[in-house]
Amino acid sequence: MAPSPAQADSILHARWVIPVEGPADVLHHHAVVIRDGAIADILPSEQARQRWHSDDTLELGHHALMPGLVNAHTHAAMSLFRGLADDLPLMTWLEEHIWPAEGRWISEQFVHEGTRFACAEMIRGGTTCFADMYFFPEAIARAAHEAGLRATIFSPLLDFPTPMAQGPDDYLRLAIAAHDNWRHEALIQVGFGPHAPYTVSDEPLARVVTYAEELDAPVMMHIHETAFEVSSAEQASGERPLARLARLGLLSPRLLAVHATQLTDAEIALLADHGVTVVHCPESNLKLASGFCRTADLQAGKVNLALGTDGAASNNDLDMFGEMRTAALLAKGVAGRADALPAADIIEMATLGGARALGLDQQVGSLAPGKQADMIAVDLGELETQPVYNPLAQLVYACARHQVSHTWVAGQCLMANRRLTTLNEERVRRDARAWGEKIAGASDDT
Repeated sequence: MAPSPAQADSILHARWVIPVEGPADVLHHHAVVIRDGAIADILPSEQARQRWHSDDTLELGHHALMPGLVNAHTHAAMSLFRGLADDLPLMTWLEEHIWPAEGRWISEQFVHEGTRFACAEMIRGGTTCFADMYFFPEAIARAAHEAGLRATIFSPLLDFPTPMAQGPDDYLRLAIAAHDNWRHEALIQVGFGPHAPYTVSDEPLARVVTYAEELDAPVMMHIHETAFEVSSAEQASGERPLARLARLGLLSPRLLAVHATQLTDAEIALLADHGVTVVHCPESNLKLASGFCRTADLQAGKVNLALGTDGAASNNDLDMFGEMRTAALLAKGVAGRADALPAADIIEMATLGGARALGLDQQVGSLAPGKQADMIAVDLGELETQPVYNPLAQLVYACARHQVSHTWVAGQCLMANRRLTTLNEERVRRDARAWGEKIAGASDDT
C-alpha cells in the first residue's frame, strides 16, 4: 500500500523552475513544495502529485518559477522624488536639488510612506529582498515589515547634519539602536551605511569597522562612483579613495561597494583579495553619466557581483528586470565581447549574488530544499515573450516586470495574480500623489 501524501502548505507547479544553483539551469515541469515558510522539496510535477498534498496548489502552466530578485542598492523613500531633478550630473543633482529637497522634506513620516510606496513597486516587479541606504532606518524597517519584504537596512553616516542626525556620533548611535531594536526580526537586518569617501572622514569610518565586526553587520558605501570623485581625492590627498578605505580596514566581505565605475586592474584584484562585493547600478550610472562598471573584468577577477537599481530619483524606477537587461547589454558593450555576462550570470547577479553580498545566501537567492521560500512566478506566455527557446534568455532580454504574477517571501504570498495582499495599493498611490502635490506646490511657490 502506497504511503499517504505528506501535507504541505503550498505546492507550485510550473512549466519551468529556475534554481540558479545546482546541477541544472532549468527544470522542466517541476513543482516547488513549501512548508513552514521554507522549500520542502523540488521534484517533477507528477512525482509531487503522488508524494505531497496541499489545499493551496497553484498550476503555473506558462510560468517560470525563480528566486525572488535581490535589489542590492536602493534609497527606497526617494521614490517620492521620482522625476524631481533629471538630466543633471551627479554633483549638480545632489548639491543643488536632492540635498536641498531632503533638507526641507525628510522626516520619519516621509521615509515610512515613501518606503511603503517603494515596497509596493518592488513587490509588483518581483523583488523579494532589498538593501536600503537612507535616513530614519527604523521607519524603513517598519515599512518593509508591513509589506512583508526581506530587507537589509544600512543606517546612514555623514560628517554633516541632516534632518536625521547632527553628526557622526548621532548617526552611529541611531544605527546601533536600530540594529538592537530589530535584531530579532527574521526578515530585517541593520548595517552601517557611510555615504561616500568624500562625505565621511577617517575617524567615523574607523569606528564603523569596529562596530561592524562587533555586531557582525554589513557595510554599504558609494565608492568610486565618478571620475570626479576619484580625481578630487587624489588632488587633495594623493590617495585614491579605495586605497584610503583599505588603509582604514574597511575592505572585507562585509563591504558592499556601490557603483565602482572607476577601477584599475590593481583595484579589482584588491577587491577580490578582500572579498568585497561590487553592487552594479547600470541605469543610474548611465542616467547620471557616472561611468561604466567593468563587470566582465570583475567577474573574471572573482569579485562577487550584485545588482541594484539605486533610488527612483536617479533611475527612475525600481525595475530589476529592466536592470538585468541593461546590465547584460552594457557588459557586452564595455567588454567588447558578445559572450560577456550571459543571461544565466545576470540572473545569478540579481538573486544569489545579492544574497551573498548581504550574508543571506544560506537562506535565499536560489531555490533549494531548506532555503526560505522567497520566489516569484513570471508569466512567459505573453505575446512579447513567445516563443520560448531558452527561458533564462527570455527573462533577461525580453521579459517585463508586469509579467510577474506572484511574489512570495518566506512562503507568504505578497502578490497573487498581480493583486497585492499585504499592502493597500490605493493607499500607497494616494500617499505618493499627496506628497507629489505638496512638493510640487512648494516649488511653484518659490
